[in-house]
Amino acid sequence: MTSKRQCFEPGHKPKCLVIVDDTAEWDRAVYYASRWAIRAGGRVVMLRIIEIEDQNQQWLGVVDIMRAEAHEEANATLDRAAGRANGIAAITPERVIREGAAMEQLLAVIDEDPDIAMLVLAASPGAEGPGPWVALLAHALGTFPVPVTIISGALSDQSVDALS
Repeated sequence: MTSKRQCFEPGHKPKCLVIVDDTAEWDRAVYYASRWAIRAGGRVVMLRIIEIEDQNQQWLGVVDIMRAEAHEEANATLDRAAGRANGIAAITPERVIREGAAMEQLLAVIDEDPDIAMLVLAASPGAEGPGPWVALLAHALGTFPVPVTIISGALSDQSVDALS
């Protein structure tokens, strides 16, 4: 793990990392991160993690097709998220697509970019729970390498504007 964040050193800008997944609340995290970038003079990094199931299939062609489709879907999702960020803050976020285990890939992205200053997630307001990332990170927060900001998925744009 990178022992030192460099986000506020000369020649660096702080970055806010946002995970863009299949949940409805990713929009709240993108909105908050985009507003934060305006106020902090920082940047936004959008991460999409692809978890290809059963990569040891006998038919490698099937895995290749699954991987290509997953990348196509990931790019389309990041296009929507980047469009949203641009509409909010007139920024062009960095885009990262990684394959593998979710937590492992998240930590690798943070480790590889010393300018990442925080991770922003949005919690689902529904009764089914806070969402997969908030639940997954709840057990790792005490040892996580950057601060984690969790935004309520129930907050309106105006509420997020007042907080960011």
